[in-house]
Amino acid sequence: MNTPKKRPHKGLVAALCVLLVLCALFAGDGARALGRFAYPQRYSEYVTYYAQKYEIDPNIVYSIIRTESGFDPAAQSDAGARGLMQMTEDTFDWVKTKIAPTEAVGFDDLYDPETSVRFGTYLLAVCLARYGGDLSTAAAAYHSGIGQVDALLEDARYSSDGQTLFSFPYRQMNHYVNKVNASYQRYCSLYGEP
Repeated sequence: MNTPKKRPHKGLVAALCVLLVLCALFAGDGARALGRFAYPQRYSEYVTYYAQKYEIDPNIVYSIIRTESGFDPAAQSDAGARGLMQMTEDTFDWVKTKIAPTEAVGFDDLYDPETSVRFGTYLLAVCLARYGGDLSTAAAAYHSGIGQVDALLEDARYSSDGQTLFSFPYRQMNHYVNKVNASYQRYCSLYGEP
């Protein structure tokens, strides 16, 4: 009596194929390609233009966008922040007085990628300038507000120079700053520093 030969399970074959593809990806340029997939440079025409206009590193802008919205232009937070760079209405209104006081642009326009990058990059540039270019302190201000960070700078438990924070006392702020810094380092390693 002939017994049929056992064939490998389809799931096992599929898993082996995936494993082979992953091994190929991690060899040579595959790791870089996978990294660039995880850390994209979407909306580069806007990021490049506004980063240059406001004189900041575009890798910082990409890091904020990735952390804030994951590159989803329709993103909206529980706090009502909108767009790629997640800006609240009060912050939008303040930035509008600085860069677009006579333009017919409204809060809903933050769902437009260019508007979000334009307004968010301006705010980010203000934060970086205010805190001496320190990314961690600027990111904390972008996330939690300049007033909140200014108050923390007056407390020796969080700042030794009144200019930058060495500690971020709120869990969400600390998590945000860590994510932005990690993203920035990854963007620099994948794309180089400008």
